[in-house]
Amino acid sequence: MILMVELDAGLGEIDTPSLIIDLDLMEHNIKTMADFFRTAPSKLRPHVKTHKCPIIAHKQVRAGAIGVTCAKLGEAEAMVEAGISNVLIANQIVGETKIKRLVNLAKHGEVTVAVDDPINIKHLARTSELKGVKLNILVEVDVGNNRCGVPPNEPALRLAKEASSYPSLSFKGLLGYEGFCQNIRSIEERRLKTFEAMEKLVSTRNLLEDHGFDVEIVSAGGTGTHMITGKYQGITEVEAGSYVFMDATYSRVEGLEKFSQALTVLTTIVSTPKHGVAICDAGLKTISTEFGMPIVKGIDGVVYEKASEEHGRLKVDCGRKLKIGDKLELVVTHCCTNTNLFDVFHCVRDGRLEAIWKIAARGRSQ
Repeated sequence: MILMVELDAGLGEIDTPSLIIDLDLMEHNIKTMADFFRTAPSKLRPHVKTHKCPIIAHKQVRAGAIGVTCAKLGEAEAMVEAGISNVLIANQIVGETKIKRLVNLAKHGEVTVAVDDPINIKHLARTSELKGVKLNILVEVDVGNNRCGVPPNEPALRLAKEASSYPSLSFKGLLGYEGFCQNIRSIEERRLKTFEAMEKLVSTRNLLEDHGFDVEIVSAGGTGTHMITGKYQGITEVEAGSYVFMDATYSRVEGLEKFSQALTVLTTIVSTPKHGVAICDAGLKTISTEFGMPIVKGIDGVVYEKASEEHGRLKVDCGRKLKIGDKLELVVTHCCTNTNLFDVFHCVRDGRLEAIWKIAARGRSQ
């Protein structure tokens, strides 16, 4: 059960722990990224793994995005069900059960999926043919992320030929993600590493075109590299996601100063066991910590230093005594994984609760 609160309530009236969106800041972020791509040679296809929320996706599309990117089939289903019709699944969909779901979804939206294996391509083609669907395909190229994808150039060419041999598949182009570049703090170092990655992707595109392929899409990029990848000759679309909220990790990355911290976790002090220590009600089940502990917003000298399942321990060195019942906002270090810990966003404007939005794709990891 989701505990509700009256709309127009103040921030201090919202029960905790709660995931808070500052709507003015989020809308500023959406506009800032949309403004960049208005004059860039590529287009924006934002990644919804950050927010998993259809109303935010609609806002991004209305601001100029050409569609959305999803990490999982379940996310794509949630988006298409909510009327977002142009969806890229930047992942491999394997196994009979998921492939049937994917092909059925393609009857209701323009769905594109990544591939990196000829057997998977064969399975996709067979099910698409049986269902009377023409499924869009991108060959994923490993540009240095060491995750999914085939090596650049000849291996990608072979896979493009394989995909194009099936009438039920439509080869659309290439995908490559320079994820290892996103959090490099120095923009010059990030630019150098990104150029190296994009050269692999675009050289692969050139090879395919030399062999007669129409490479309509070359998809790459993220929040930390959007200003580099988005202007790299040959890239057609960028999959940035975290910009919509930002987080404490990205706040340390050069070149993202125009974006604001729009997402926080609201927490309550539940114990003050001794001088200099306060305990809050946001622990590991409401705070993702793989990138580090959250930052206490707006209070110098208060540090979130340790998380257990349901508690966070704060070190208090500011001369201010925190009291039981005090509420604080925490800026998380990884907005994408933190979103997946909650069922709803509490959306605030000017300190008042304006809306409660369901995180419709929360937990949709299948």
